Amino acid sequence: MEDIHILIVDDETAIVKMIEMVLKKEGFQHIHTAHNAKDALHIINETKLDIIILDVMLPDQTGFDICPKIREVSDAFILFLTARVSDLDVLTGFAIGGDDYVTKPFNPLEIAARIKATLRRQKKPERKLIEQPKQNRFDYGRFIVDVDAGELIVEGESVQCPAQVYLLLVHFCEHPNLVISKSQLLEAVWGFDRYVDDNTVTVHIRKIRERIEKDPSHPEYLVTVRGLGYKLVKDKEE
Repeated sequence: MEDIHILIVDDETAIVKMIEMVLKKEGFQHIHTAHNAKDALHIINETKLDIIILDVMLPDQTGFDICPKIREVSDAFILFLTARVSDLDVLTGFAIGGDDYVTKPFNPLEIAARIKATLRRQKKPERKLIEQPKQNRFDYGRFIVDVDAGELIVEGESVQCPAQVYLLLVHFCEHPNLVISKSQLLEAVWGFDRYVDDNTVTVHIRKIRERIEKDPSHPEYLVTVRGLGYKLVKDKEE
């Protein structure tokens, strides 16, 4: 955690100080803060960040407005802070590049737990490469997941893939033809399942399908097993 850089963006000074205090107590040393979108974007362009805690309602632009701009220059994990709880707002956050969200009011210890779980999951593929060096390339014909390169290749072309979406796809590749429930995916890829809405998995599954399937609405590789979960089909008949 010594080399992890975190940015907290919220126009409420008390919230920023509260999160900052808790994160420092949890061992995070490099914490940056901003109270508006303009200052946040400046920090993002000047600093390599690992985690961005981003309030949706900012005085100059919304977190939803600047999220696509962030994604142009950073692949940091984006955790939205929001008072909005509708499914549409949550789906909007995921669709524009967000990775997770917390609704206000919240316990700052929950944010610390989510960050630790995220960092733990992001390190897992690297550890697996050391332990199992042969399990580093998954070829499904139409697409290839190259863990060494951290790359998704679809029909010979490299396809951009957000970190959490990529980790979810790697997990499916490591367990081909196995039905995995939403709760198992949340625990395996996010590291927890207590606070996360089912929409988190649903939206990330959709993002994977948009990249690997010919028709995301009629998936042939990452299929839904009704009432049980999802399965990545290996050795599919073309």
